[in-house]
Amino acid sequence: MHQTIEKLLNERPVIIDGAWGTELQKQGLKPGESPEALNLERPEIVEAVAAAYVEAGSRIIITNTFGGTRFTLERHRLADRVAEVNRAGAEISKRAAGDKALVFASVGPTGKMLMMEEVTEEEMLDAFTEQAQALATGGADGLVIETMSDLEEAKIALQACKATGLPVVASMVYDAGADFDRTMMGTTVEQATRELTEAGADVIGSNCGQGIEGFVKLCASMKANTDLPIWIKGNAGLPVMVDGKAIYKTTPDEFTSFAQPLLDAGADFIGGCCGTSPDFIRALKTALN
Repeated sequence: MHQTIEKLLNERPVIIDGAWGTELQKQGLKPGESPEALNLERPEIVEAVAAAYVEAGSRIIITNTFGGTRFTLERHRLADRVAEVNRAGAEISKRAAGDKALVFASVGPTGKMLMMEEVTEEEMLDAFTEQAQALATGGADGLVIETMSDLEEAKIALQACKATGLPVVASMVYDAGADFDRTMMGTTVEQATRELTEAGADVIGSNCGQGIEGFVKLCASMKANTDLPIWIKGNAGLPVMVDGKAIYKTTPDEFTSFAQPLLDAGADFIGGCCGTSPDFIRALKTALN
């Protein structure tokens, strides 16, 4: 086990942070704008989100770099600034974390389909390597590959991230199948867990895709197929549209009612994804303490 992970787990469970997208929108991010561009243009907005999670009790916060590969940044004419965007993202979260939290930098999907030959494995590996190295240079304490639905893409990202020497979380999104236990690509939680363990992940996880209540079963399935620590970041339910705006109706108290069942199922790291906020993390800390 990586020493960073081992040290964190001396005090289990580890509370992580919540959603970033909706929090950045509260800070002024407009629909269609690049969240990652804020790292360069409005770093104080990004730092405010990170600091709020630290204040709420998160022992790990992520970074505003989910769409930080050249493939995602090119949509906003930032493909030539990959290193700058990601380095800044890591530095901003590190400033907010201070000595109160660690920073596990976010690495999201490229948006390119390997099976459709939109990109080659080599091109994808180069893109993830470019991002991961910049995040490491920015001072990240670890990396979290998140919201992955393509297992092959996740393993390519894992290869790139492991090359930094930092601990790496590999987190898939399960939002398909009758029991929501498959990725959009049809991969089961059991298969993904086993293959990511074999590929060298330090922590196995799941985030997004469904409400927190569905993660108890996912967590138990992961625990049964790996001896690695488990990372859980569930949504505050699924959104409903009200006046053209996505609303998440799960309350912090409803969310945290699943904290103990998640611990019982084997979770080691617990936080929130879409629809959660610092209030959810504050409630989670109270519940777990």
